[in-house]
Amino acid sequence: MGHLWQYSTYEAGLTMVLMFGVATVVRWVIGESPVSRAVPDIHLKLVVVGVAVGLLLSGLILSPLGRASGGHMNPAISLAMWPFGVFPGRGVLPYWAAQLAGSVLGVVLARLVWGAPVARPPVAYSALRPAPGWSNASLFAAETASMAVIVVLVGAFLSAPRLAPRVPWLVGGLIGVGIVGLGTVTGPCVNPARQFGPAVLAGQSDFLATYLIAPMVGAVVAAVLLGRFHRCRLLTHRLCGPRRSTDAVQDERRSGHRG
Repeated sequence: MGHLWQYSTYEAGLTMVLMFGVATVVRWVIGESPVSRAVPDIHLKLVVVGVAVGLLLSGLILSPLGRASGGHMNPAISLAMWPFGVFPGRGVLPYWAAQLAGSVLGVVLARLVWGAPVARPPVAYSALRPAPGWSNASLFAAETASMAVIVVLVGAFLSAPRLAPRVPWLVGGLIGVGIVGLGTVTGPCVNPARQFGPAVLAGQSDFLATYLIAPMVGAVVAAVLLGRFHRCRLLTHRLCGPRRSTDAVQDERRSGHRG
């Protein structure tokens, strides 16, 4: 359990850096700034945001802390790794708490560093909202399906030794493509930690439950179906791919999975 709490702390730090980066990119690319004025088209702005966030996410997964903890930074990913049998059930709640805390801390840090523009529209702490006309039901379906696709692809890659090391770039690429393609539609989240801190600080609660729950549902459904029909066995819970050394999270996976 000591290692789980250590890795949970790593997850908090990774998520904090991720959310500080997200809020920073949104502040300078979407908010009022020389960068925003130089790129006036919203779709081009989303390309910049998507590339920046995707690269940041991939880099954090590949960082020393990401290699140690698994580099999830996403409660839905942590939850999916449990039914896959590569992550202990006892580690899910500590990871969730760490990721959500890191989400809040990262956005607070961005507010302290960049000042009031982070809190004001159009940045609003980088909180997400779907386009007008979207209901909670339609958003729930979109977020569930999007997360299911990500989990299926991550599971397929992590079950193949040749593909597993490419998962960081897969994840970063999928998130980047989602931002570019759906940024003006659903405000793609597929990560409860991505929305939690920004929404809490911005006071946006109308779609918060959907952004929090739908990715979890999509992750679990995809993990269960992939394990049952594809019969794939993941090599590791680490999004950076497997490594030769064995740690406590790997050692405890059987007992944790039974729990």
